[in-house]
Amino acid sequence: MTELMNRIHVENCVDTMKKMPSDFIDLVVTSPPYDNLRDYNGYEFDFEAIANELLRVMKHDGVVVWVVGDAVINGSETGSSFRQALRFIELGFKLHDTMIFEKNSPAYPAQRAGNRYTQIFEYMFVFSKGKPVSQLICDKPNKWAGHKDFGGKLKNPVPDFSPRNNIWKYTTSFNGVKHPAPFPEALARDHILSWSKPGDVVYDPFMGSGTTAKMALLEGRSFVGSEISQEYADTANARLSACQAKLIDCMTLVRACCQALTC
Repeated sequence: MTELMNRIHVENCVDTMKKMPSDFIDLVVTSPPYDNLRDYNGYEFDFEAIANELLRVMKHDGVVVWVVGDAVINGSETGSSFRQALRFIELGFKLHDTMIFEKNSPAYPAQRAGNRYTQIFEYMFVFSKGKPVSQLICDKPNKWAGHKDFGGKLKNPVPDFSPRNNIWKYTTSFNGVKHPAPFPEALARDHILSWSKPGDVVYDPFMGSGTTAKMALLEGRSFVGSEISQEYADTANARLSACQAKLIDCMTLVRACCQALTC
């Protein structure tokens, strides 16, 4: 499987997954092109084939994070996100959680003369085949941190932080990335930290600008990527090359420091 690892495969993601053995992937973090919200260089994708292959290649304790929203067409939201989520369940996935990606900077704020409030979120459906690997991020401050006395009964001190809730807020920014819809690096990182372990294999079937792969590398995971557009694959590979160069520089610095300490 070395020919698959840490590479972006410029092809349909179904073709990439057909090269994988069953029970191979630990985590998927992806955002598919949906409805008419993205100009994806004219490409379309076969949801049914992709969902079936994901079910096959995912490990039993693996997780699929499916970040998706809905377009408004003829005055109605399409509901594509719900249909996809329900189909995942019908195929055999469990809907582990329905999370929300709240955007700090919406692209199209509501107008006073309009009839629709500002759309500031996308769904982050978290699917699993079995009981998922999880390491919840604890960054919500506890009001009663350090307290031990509750109603006259002594208990272990309340920790400083508790697990965050399932609405995650991020600032959306292109940061010079040439892609119609890059999601925040912190979003990919936080899901990678939540649902995988160092050394695990993270897959993005719609690699786009390479965000999932970049954060997987930075967090000590391996990655596999599929991207049908050569243009976007080139963008992603350029980002990854810069990231890998920085990692090598950091490792060189660490080795130098260790050698200096042992002298």
